[in-house]
Amino acid sequence: MSDNADLYEAFFSLHHGLPRQSPGSDASTRRLLSLAGVLPSRPRVLDLGCGPGRAALLLATEAGADVTAVDLHEPFLDELRRTAAARGLTGRIRTVNADMGALPSPDFPDGSFDLVWAEGSAYSIGFDTALRDWRRLLAPGGTLVVTECEWTHDEPSTEARAFWDAHYPLRTAAQNAAAAIAAGYRVLGVHRQPESDWQEYYGPLGARADAADPTAAGMAAVLDATRAEIAMRRDHGSEYGYTGYVLRPADGG
Repeated sequence: MSDNADLYEAFFSLHHGLPRQSPGSDASTRRLLSLAGVLPSRPRVLDLGCGPGRAALLLATEAGADVTAVDLHEPFLDELRRTAAARGLTGRIRTVNADMGALPSPDFPDGSFDLVWAEGSAYSIGFDTALRDWRRLLAPGGTLVVTECEWTHDEPSTEARAFWDAHYPLRTAAQNAAAAIAAGYRVLGVHRQPESDWQEYYGPLGARADAADPTAAGMAAVLDATRAEIAMRRDHGSEYGYTGYVLRPADGG
């Protein structure tokens, strides 16, 4: 097995079964949903980078949505299908193994969703790419909800900037809102996720890291990266955070 394959398997081994795969909470999901405004009685929702489906399950239950949940990692989709079945939501949630950055038009036609949702996942293709490529999926009057990590301090420390520049260069809220407007959206609402959203993710992840076997293939490197990420949040968390953007095409879709 190649080194990259070892790292992939180690990463997902560390993350399987965690309650969340990125900073977030049901409260933040509900807040973002409220900012989206009035939806159809049975909205068509596309959850991109759904992971094991925490948001998808909430949207199906509380918004009465028909959810198409997309992820590249089949074991996450397996977990979502099991949970949906246990909650009686099999008919409300359809899982698709696909790349959110290359959604095939025949399977994801233009104008086919009332709500496109991406919590903690758009970074994998980039905020600007998500704004550009996912707009076509929105039905008239449809809404895009996407969260993005961004600077929350006017002058980030050298340490924080070096860390994020190496992983995913951040912008400010003003820059991200301007990017959304330049891409043809109106900003309906903004929600800055609280520190508790980070703890809901990093608490279980840190405990899992402490219990992991560092001798497993690829695991030592994954543990080093995970602990560095958690330490960066501990030491510099006031300098960056996740913000949810609720957007609608300015032309009405």
